[in-house]
Amino acid sequence: MLFPKKVKYRKWHTMRRNAKKGKVETRGITVAFGSHGLKATSHARVRSNQLESSRKVIVRSLGKTGKMWLRVFPDKPFTQKPPEVKLGKGKGDPVGYEIEVWPGRVLFEVDGVGDAIAIQTLVKAGKKLPLKTKVVARH
Repeated sequence: MLFPKKVKYRKWHTMRRNAKKGKVETRGITVAFGSHGLKATSHARVRSNQLESSRKVIVRSLGKTGKMWLRVFPDKPFTQKPPEVKLGKGKGDPVGYEIEVWPGRVLFEVDGVGDAIAIQTLVKAGKKLPLKTKVVARH
């Protein structure tokens, strides 16, 4: 799974989920490396294991001829308290890393395969993620 080698702070603030309704991404919104890309159309916090699951689907479908780019990296730690623990007593322990994805962000790109295979592969990968996605082609 993806995680940073080192972080400055072990625990981050959680941030408000509803503070920026209607916010859209401004960076990483075009297909830059491959011929087809998987673009987010909704907001979600994507965990590293979900990204890894999608990545495995893409790599298996592309075979040896295709190439894949992952355009996001989970660097924000998230915490969880153990089950059946009462409230209070501080914040939970860090359990993994995630990335906050806003609409418009390109998550994956593929190249080296036909249009039909690329689209089918990216649709499969999008089903593994907790957000709505669409397949876009390079202009």
